Amino acid sequence: MRAQAKDLLNYFLGFQKISEASSSTYLGIILHNDLSLVGQFNFTAQEAWKALHFIIRVLRKGNSNTKSLAYTSLVHPILEYRASCCHPYKEVQINASDRVQKKAAKFANRTNSSVWETLALRRKIPRICAFFEEEEKRTGMES
Repeated sequence: MRAQAKDLLNYFLGFQKISEASSSTYLGIILHNDLSLVGQFNFTAQEAWKALHFIIRVLRKGNSNTKSLAYTSLVHPILEYRASCCHPYKEVQINASDRVQKKAAKFANRTNSSVWETLALRRKIPRICAFFEEEEKRTGMES
């Protein structure tokens, strides 16, 4: 059995020691020292809910097209960008972002059904494209 010892690295700026952080944010992505993405998914869902509730407050009496445009302009990019950086794979994480979209669809269309494609499907398409691009590079084929 291997013993895992954590080497403590001490960094200094001048004579002041820089304390170790458990997480840091870079380009809107939360990086944890244990490389878990749970905090990222929670933060993304929280930010999307905030933006959606803002839209609901402001556009309560707006028409369906305005509400839909507000969602696709303000909320959808939050879910789309952060999810593309760290693809959610657990059912709980996928459902958290889908709940935001379902609530927005209900608000915009006044029904439970949505004409918008799911976020899981929207994430799948770029992954497939990236896979084929890498396969073409690897085999030396050109399209």
